[in-house]
Amino acid sequence: MAGALGFAIVGCGMIARFHVKALAEVPGATIAALVTRNLASAEKLIAETGIPAVPVFTSLAEALKHPGVDVVIITTPSGAHLEPAVEAAKAGKHVVVEKPLEITPERCDAIIDACAKHGVQLCTIFPSRFHDANMVLHDAVAAGRFGRLTLGETTCKWWRSQAYYDEGGWKGTQALDGGGALMNQAIHNVDLLLWMMGDVAQVAGFTAMLAHERIEVEDTAVAALTFKSGALGVIQATTSVHPGLPKTIAIHGDRGSAVIEQEDILRWEFQPPTAGDDAVKARFAQKIGVSGGASDPKAISFQGHARQLTDFVNAIQTKTAPKVDGREGRKAVALICAIYESMKTGRVIRLS
Repeated sequence: MAGALGFAIVGCGMIARFHVKALAEVPGATIAALVTRNLASAEKLIAETGIPAVPVFTSLAEALKHPGVDVVIITTPSGAHLEPAVEAAKAGKHVVVEKPLEITPERCDAIIDACAKHGVQLCTIFPSRFHDANMVLHDAVAAGRFGRLTLGETTCKWWRSQAYYDEGGWKGTQALDGGGALMNQAIHNVDLLLWMMGDVAQVAGFTAMLAHERIEVEDTAVAALTFKSGALGVIQATTSVHPGLPKTIAIHGDRGSAVIEQEDILRWEFQPPTAGDDAVKARFAQKIGVSGGASDPKAISFQGHARQLTDFVNAIQTKTAPKVDGREGRKAVALICAIYESMKTGRVIRLS
Protein backbone atom coordinates (compact mmCIF):
# COMPACT_ATOMS: atom_id res chain seq x y z
CA MET A 1 0.00 0.00 0.00
CA ALA A 2 1.58 3.27 -1.14
CA GLY A 3 2.21 5.63 1.73
CA ALA A 4 1.16 3.11 4.36
CA LEU A 5 2.88 3.09 7.73
CA GLY A 6 4.98 -0.03 8.22
CA PHE A 7 4.56 -1.84 11.55
CA ALA A 8 7.16 -4.15 13.06
CA ILE A 9 5.77 -6.55 15.70
CA VAL A 10 8.24 -7.47 18.44
CA GLY A 11 7.27 -10.82 19.93
CA CYS A 12 5.32 -13.53 18.11
CA GLY A 13 3.25 -15.01 20.91
CA MET A 14 -0.52 -15.15 21.33
CA ILE A 15 -1.19 -11.42 21.57
CA ALA A 16 0.78 -10.76 18.37
CA ARG A 17 -1.97 -12.61 16.52
CA PHE A 18 -4.51 -10.01 17.63
CA HIS A 19 -2.32 -7.26 16.21
CA VAL A 20 -1.81 -9.08 12.92
CA LYS A 21 -5.57 -9.51 12.47
CA ALA A 22 -6.25 -5.94 13.57
CA LEU A 23 -3.68 -4.36 11.24
CA ALA A 24 -5.33 -6.10 8.29
CA GLU A 25 -8.35 -3.84 8.93
CA VAL A 26 -6.47 -0.59 9.58
CA PRO A 27 -6.37 1.85 6.65
CA GLY A 28 -2.89 3.18 6.03
CA ALA A 29 -1.11 0.36 7.85
CA THR A 30 0.89 -2.66 6.77
CA ILE A 31 3.03 -5.26 8.53
CA ALA A 32 6.65 -4.59 7.60
CA ALA A 33 8.54 -7.00 9.84
CA LEU A 34 8.42 -9.50 12.69
CA VAL A 35 10.98 -9.68 15.48
CA THR A 36 11.51 -12.82 17.53
CA ARG A 37 14.35 -14.79 19.12
CA ASN A 38 12.58 -17.98 18.03
CA LEU A 39 12.19 -18.18 14.26
CA ALA A 40 9.77 -21.09 14.60
CA SER A 41 7.30 -18.86 16.44
CA ALA A 42 7.35 -16.36 13.57
CA GLU A 43 6.81 -19.12 11.03
CA LYS A 44 3.87 -20.40 13.06
CA LEU A 45 2.39 -16.91 13.32
CA ILE A 46 2.62 -16.40 9.55
CA ALA A 47 1.09 -19.80 8.86
CA GLU A 48 -1.79 -19.35 11.29
CA THR A 49 -2.72 -15.81 10.25
CA GLY A 50 -2.08 -16.10 6.52
CA ILE A 51 -0.22 -12.81 6.27
CA PRO A 52 2.12 -12.35 3.30
CA ALA A 53 5.71 -13.28 3.99
CA VAL A 54 7.55 -10.43 5.68
CA PRO A 55 11.14 -10.06 6.86
CA VAL A 56 11.78 -11.81 10.17
CA PHE A 57 14.56 -10.50 12.39
CA THR A 58 16.10 -12.05 15.48
CA SER A 59 16.98 -8.68 17.00
CA LEU A 60 15.14 -5.38 17.17
CA ALA A 61 18.31 -3.53 16.20
CA GLU A 62 18.28 -5.28 12.82
CA ALA A 63 14.59 -4.56 12.28
CA LEU A 64 15.02 -0.87 13.08
CA LYS A 65 17.42 -0.57 10.15
CA HIS A 66 14.80 -1.93 7.75
CA PRO A 67 13.57 0.99 5.60
CA GLY A 68 9.93 -0.09 5.74
CA VAL A 69 9.55 0.16 9.52
CA ASP A 70 7.81 3.29 10.85
CA VAL A 71 6.09 1.94 13.97
CA VAL A 72 7.09 -0.73 16.47
CA ILE A 73 4.50 -2.79 18.37
CA ILE A 74 5.78 -4.35 21.60
CA THR A 75 4.08 -7.67 22.43
CA THR A 76 6.79 -9.16 24.65
CA PRO A 77 6.05 -10.25 28.24
CA SER A 78 4.84 -7.33 30.36
CA GLY A 79 8.05 -6.83 32.33
CA ALA A 80 10.08 -6.74 29.11
CA HIS A 81 8.34 -3.78 27.46
CA LEU A 82 10.73 -1.05 28.58
CA GLU A 83 13.90 -1.98 26.73
CA PRO A 84 12.49 -2.50 23.21
CA ALA A 85 10.20 0.53 23.57
CA VAL A 86 13.11 2.81 24.45
CA GLU A 87 15.27 1.30 21.71
CA ALA A 88 12.55 1.95 19.13
CA ALA A 89 12.03 5.53 20.33
CA LYS A 90 15.76 6.25 20.10
CA ALA A 91 15.62 5.06 16.49
CA GLY A 92 12.85 7.55 15.75
CA LYS A 93 10.08 4.95 15.46
CA HIS A 94 6.59 5.45 16.84
CA VAL A 95 5.76 3.01 19.61
CA VAL A 96 2.72 0.86 20.45
CA VAL A 97 2.90 -1.10 23.71
CA GLU A 98 0.50 -3.87 24.69
CA LYS A 99 -1.02 -3.56 28.13
CA PRO A 100 0.31 -3.00 30.66
CA LEU A 101 2.59 -0.22 29.50
CA GLU A 102 5.07 -1.69 32.00
CA ILE A 103 4.87 -3.28 35.43
CA THR A 104 5.83 -0.29 37.61
CA PRO A 105 5.13 3.44 37.30
CA GLU A 106 8.88 4.08 37.12
CA ARG A 107 9.33 1.79 34.13
CA CYS A 108 6.28 3.41 32.50
CA ASP A 109 7.88 6.81 33.03
CA ALA A 110 11.07 5.68 31.31
CA ILE A 111 9.09 4.74 28.18
CA ILE A 112 7.05 7.94 28.25
CA ASP A 113 10.18 10.09 28.68
CA ALA A 114 12.07 8.33 25.88
CA CYS A 115 9.23 8.81 23.40
CA ALA A 116 8.86 12.48 24.36
CA LYS A 117 12.61 13.09 24.12
CA HIS A 118 12.84 11.59 20.64
CA GLY A 119 9.62 13.13 19.33
CA VAL A 120 7.70 9.94 18.58
CA GLN A 121 4.11 8.99 19.32
CA LEU A 122 3.32 6.47 22.06
CA CYS A 123 0.17 4.37 22.44
CA THR A 124 -0.84 1.98 25.24
CA ILE A 125 -3.21 -0.75 24.08
CA PHE A 126 -6.53 -0.61 25.94
CA PRO A 127 -9.04 -1.83 23.33
CA SER A 128 -11.98 -1.90 25.76
CA ARG A 129 -12.16 1.90 25.51
CA PHE A 130 -13.06 1.48 21.85
CA HIS A 131 -16.00 -0.88 22.36
CA ASP A 132 -19.32 0.76 21.48
CA ALA A 133 -21.07 0.24 24.83
CA ASN A 134 -18.13 1.66 26.79
CA MET A 135 -17.95 4.71 24.52
CA VAL A 136 -21.68 5.34 24.99
CA LEU A 137 -21.23 5.04 28.76
CA HIS A 138 -18.30 7.46 28.73
CA ASP A 139 -20.33 9.96 26.72
CA ALA A 140 -23.10 9.77 29.34
CA VAL A 141 -20.60 10.44 32.13
CA ALA A 142 -19.10 13.37 30.22
CA ALA A 143 -22.57 14.80 29.62
CA GLY A 144 -23.26 14.81 33.36
CA ARG A 145 -26.21 12.44 33.12
CA PHE A 146 -25.29 10.66 36.35
CA GLY A 147 -25.42 13.89 38.31
CA ARG A 148 -22.88 13.60 41.09
CA LEU A 149 -20.91 10.39 40.69
CA THR A 150 -21.21 8.30 43.84
CA LEU A 151 -19.98 4.77 43.11
CA GLY A 152 -17.98 2.99 40.43
CA GLU A 153 -17.63 -0.79 40.35
CA THR A 154 -15.87 -3.24 38.08
CA THR A 155 -15.51 -7.01 38.13
CA CYS A 156 -13.27 -9.36 36.21
CA LYS A 157 -14.18 -12.77 37.63
CA TRP A 158 -12.24 -14.90 35.19
CA TRP A 159 -10.81 -18.41 35.23
CA ARG A 160 -7.40 -19.56 34.10
CA SER A 161 -6.26 -23.17 34.36
CA GLN A 162 -3.00 -24.26 35.95
CA ALA A 163 -1.78 -25.14 32.46
CA TYR A 164 -2.17 -21.48 31.46
CA TYR A 165 0.40 -20.50 34.06
CA ASP A 166 2.69 -23.46 33.47
CA GLU A 167 3.17 -22.83 29.75
CA GLY A 168 5.51 -20.20 28.39
CA GLY A 169 7.70 -19.79 31.45
CA TRP A 170 6.80 -16.19 32.34
CA LYS A 171 3.12 -16.09 33.28
CA GLY A 172 2.59 -15.73 36.99
CA THR A 173 6.14 -14.50 37.63
CA GLN A 174 6.75 -11.22 39.40
CA ALA A 175 9.60 -10.20 37.12
CA LEU A 176 7.77 -10.59 33.81
CA ASP A 177 4.04 -10.59 34.64
CA GLY A 178 4.40 -7.90 37.27
CA GLY A 179 1.30 -9.17 39.03
CA GLY A 180 -1.54 -11.57 38.50
CA ALA A 181 -5.27 -11.16 37.95
CA LEU A 182 -5.05 -7.39 38.44
CA MET A 183 -2.01 -6.58 36.30
CA ASN A 184 -2.61 -9.11 33.52
CA GLN A 185 -6.36 -9.65 33.15
CA ALA A 186 -8.32 -6.96 35.02
CA ILE A 187 -6.12 -4.04 34.00
CA HIS A 188 -8.64 -3.38 31.21
CA ASN A 189 -11.37 -3.01 33.83
CA VAL A 190 -9.16 -0.79 35.97
CA ASP A 191 -8.50 1.45 32.98
CA LEU A 192 -12.20 1.70 32.17
CA LEU A 193 -13.05 2.59 35.76
CA LEU A 194 -10.45 5.37 35.78
CA TRP A 195 -11.65 6.61 32.38
CA MET A 196 -15.21 6.85 33.66
CA MET A 197 -14.67 7.99 37.25
CA GLY A 198 -11.44 10.01 37.14
CA ASP A 199 -8.30 9.80 39.23
CA VAL A 200 -8.09 7.92 42.53
CA ALA A 201 -7.12 9.63 45.79
CA GLN A 202 -6.57 6.56 47.96
CA VAL A 203 -6.94 2.79 47.88
CA ALA A 204 -6.96 -0.23 50.17
CA GLY A 205 -6.58 -3.71 48.74
CA PHE A 206 -6.29 -7.40 49.49
CA THR A 207 -4.81 -10.08 47.25
CA ALA A 208 -4.40 -13.85 47.54
CA MET A 209 -3.31 -16.89 45.57
CA LEU A 210 -6.08 -19.42 46.17
CA ALA A 211 -6.68 -21.70 43.20
CA HIS A 212 -3.27 -22.24 41.61
CA GLU A 213 0.22 -23.50 42.36
CA ARG A 214 3.73 -22.46 41.39
CA ILE A 215 2.89 -18.81 40.68
CA GLU A 216 4.33 -15.77 42.43
CA VAL A 217 1.36 -13.46 41.99
CA GLU A 218 -2.30 -13.19 42.96
CA ASP A 219 -5.19 -15.03 41.38
CA THR A 220 -7.79 -13.21 43.53
CA ALA A 221 -7.95 -9.52 44.46
CA VAL A 222 -10.35 -6.93 45.83
CA ALA A 223 -9.87 -3.21 46.38
CA ALA A 224 -11.83 -0.27 47.76
CA LEU A 225 -11.16 3.19 46.31
CA THR A 226 -11.82 6.83 47.02
CA PHE A 227 -11.80 8.93 43.86
CA LYS A 228 -10.59 12.52 43.90
CA SER A 229 -14.17 13.56 43.15
CA GLY A 230 -15.23 12.04 46.49
CA ALA A 231 -16.98 9.06 44.89
CA LEU A 232 -16.18 5.56 46.11
CA GLY A 233 -15.21 2.51 44.08
CA VAL A 234 -14.77 -1.26 44.16
CA ILE A 235 -12.59 -3.57 42.06
CA GLN A 236 -12.82 -7.37 41.98
CA ALA A 237 -10.33 -9.34 39.90
CA THR A 238 -9.68 -13.08 39.65
CA THR A 239 -8.37 -15.93 37.60
CA SER A 240 -9.74 -18.25 40.29
CA VAL A 241 -13.50 -18.20 39.61
CA HIS A 242 -14.64 -21.24 37.63
CA PRO A 243 -15.91 -21.32 34.93
CA GLY A 244 -15.21 -17.60 34.37
CA LEU A 245 -17.86 -14.89 34.20
CA PRO A 246 -18.32 -11.93 31.84
CA LYS A 247 -16.58 -8.76 33.00
CA THR A 248 -18.72 -5.87 34.22
CA ILE A 249 -18.53 -2.15 34.87
CA ALA A 250 -21.17 -0.18 36.77
CA ILE A 251 -21.37 3.58 37.19
CA HIS A 252 -23.76 5.17 39.67
CA GLY A 253 -24.72 8.72 40.61
CA ASP A 254 -27.50 10.63 42.29
CA ARG A 255 -29.31 10.96 38.95
CA GLY A 256 -28.56 7.70 37.17
CA SER A 257 -27.14 4.19 37.03
CA ALA A 258 -25.67 2.09 34.23
CA VAL A 259 -24.38 -1.47 34.25
CA ILE A 260 -22.51 -3.11 31.36
CA GLU A 261 -21.74 -6.82 31.12
CA GLN A 262 -19.26 -7.35 28.31
CA GLU A 263 -20.92 -5.32 25.50
CA ASP A 264 -24.46 -5.68 26.83
CA ILE A 265 -26.09 -2.86 28.80
CA LEU A 266 -28.05 -4.48 31.63
CA ARG A 267 -29.22 -1.24 33.23
CA TRP A 268 -29.53 2.28 31.79
CA GLU A 269 -31.68 4.53 33.96
CA PHE A 270 -31.50 8.29 34.37
CA GLN A 271 -33.56 11.09 35.84
CA PRO A 272 -34.67 12.78 33.74
CA PRO A 273 -34.80 10.21 30.91
CA THR A 274 -34.17 11.28 27.34
CA ALA A 275 -35.63 10.26 24.01
CA GLY A 276 -32.44 8.39 23.15
CA ASP A 277 -32.39 6.13 26.20
CA ASP A 278 -34.74 3.52 24.73
CA ALA A 279 -32.60 3.32 21.61
CA VAL A 280 -29.46 2.75 23.71
CA LYS A 281 -31.14 -0.02 25.69
CA ALA A 282 -32.46 -1.66 22.55
CA ARG A 283 -29.11 -1.49 20.78
CA PHE A 284 -27.11 -3.05 23.59
CA ALA A 285 -29.63 -5.50 25.02
CA GLN A 286 -29.34 -8.04 22.22
CA LYS A 287 -26.51 -10.08 23.68
CA ILE A 288 -24.27 -8.92 20.89
CA GLY A 289 -21.22 -8.84 23.14
CA VAL A 290 -18.26 -10.91 22.02
CA SER A 291 -16.50 -13.29 24.37
CA GLY A 292 -14.21 -11.44 26.68
CA GLY A 293 -11.86 -14.31 27.38
CA ALA A 294 -13.53 -15.19 30.67
CA SER A 295 -12.17 -18.72 30.52
CA ASP A 296 -10.16 -18.76 27.28
CA PRO A 297 -7.57 -16.02 26.62
CA LYS A 298 -7.76 -16.71 22.88
CA ALA A 299 -11.52 -16.03 22.75
CA ILE A 300 -11.20 -12.26 22.58
CA SER A 301 -12.21 -10.06 19.64
CA PHE A 302 -9.50 -8.11 17.84
CA GLN A 303 -11.92 -5.36 16.77
CA GLY A 304 -10.98 -3.12 19.70
CA HIS A 305 -7.34 -3.43 18.66
CA ALA A 306 -8.24 -2.50 15.09
CA ARG A 307 -10.10 0.61 16.22
CA GLN A 308 -7.30 1.68 18.53
CA LEU A 309 -4.59 1.13 15.92
CA THR A 310 -6.68 3.10 13.43
CA ASP A 311 -6.77 5.95 15.94
CA PHE A 312 -2.99 5.70 16.35
CA VAL A 313 -2.35 5.81 12.60
CA ASN A 314 -4.56 8.90 12.42
CA ALA A 315 -2.64 10.49 15.29
CA ILE A 316 0.66 9.94 13.49
CA GLN A 317 -0.65 11.25 10.19
CA THR A 318 -2.27 14.34 11.72
CA LYS A 319 0.40 14.89 14.38
CA THR A 320 -2.22 14.84 17.13
CA ALA A 321 -2.33 12.89 20.39
CA PRO A 322 -3.73 9.35 20.32
CA LYS A 323 -6.73 8.68 22.53
CA VAL A 324 -4.72 6.40 24.83
CA ASP A 325 -1.16 7.68 25.14
CA GLY A 326 1.55 6.68 27.58
CA ARG A 327 0.31 8.84 30.43
CA GLU A 328 -3.14 7.28 30.16
CA GLY A 329 -1.56 3.84 30.15
CA ARG A 330 0.48 4.65 33.27
CA LYS A 331 -2.59 5.41 35.40
CA ALA A 332 -3.86 1.84 35.65
CA VAL A 333 -0.37 0.52 36.43
CA ALA A 334 0.07 3.09 39.21
CA LEU A 335 -3.27 2.17 40.78
CA ILE A 336 -2.61 -1.57 40.61
CA CYS A 337 0.84 -1.12 42.16
CA ALA A 338 -0.78 0.92 44.94
CA ILE A 339 -3.18 -1.99 45.59
CA TYR A 340 -0.19 -4.33 45.85
CA GLU A 341 1.53 -1.91 48.23
CA SER A 342 -1.61 -1.75 50.37
CA MET A 343 -1.66 -5.53 50.65
CA LYS A 344 2.03 -5.68 51.61
CA THR A 345 1.89 -2.89 54.19
CA GLY A 346 -1.65 -3.22 55.52
CA ARG A 347 -2.14 0.51 54.93
CA VAL A 348 -4.42 2.72 52.89
CA ILE A 349 -2.26 4.08 50.07
CA ARG A 350 -2.60 7.66 48.86
CA LEU A 351 -1.90 8.28 45.18
CA SER A 352 -0.12 11.42 44.10
